[in-house]
Amino acid sequence: MEQYQYESVIILTPVLSEKQMQDAISSYGQLITENGGEIVHEENWGLTKLAYPIQKKVTGFYHIFEYNAPGDLVSKLELAFRRDEQVMRYLSIRLDKHAARYNERRRNGEFKKSKTEKEATS
Repeated sequence: MEQYQYESVIILTPVLSEKQMQDAISSYGQLITENGGEIVHEENWGLTKLAYPIQKKVTGFYHIFEYNAPGDLVSKLELAFRRDEQVMRYLSIRLDKHAARYNERRRNGEFKKSKTEKEATS
């Protein structure tokens, strides 16, 4: 089966302990790898303020998975997100070659300007 590159963002409820959050995230990472996927990059944004309240909560734990996987894995992963009460919101997208290249460049720090570079352009 053909593999594509995907990115999934999940927002976990803020009432979780650090251990509960890590357990949930590791279980989703395990689900990806057990079903033929390969995690390219993971990023934990931690507890962040939401743009609008969700389930009467104004903050949530954000976590991003970037992975290569067969197309049917996304539906399995999203089913697990829907069944988990700890997940307040999720979004999965398939990355085209431009988005995958952008993510790779961002991971390599190409978009981080030093203070002197910012002052020179101002």
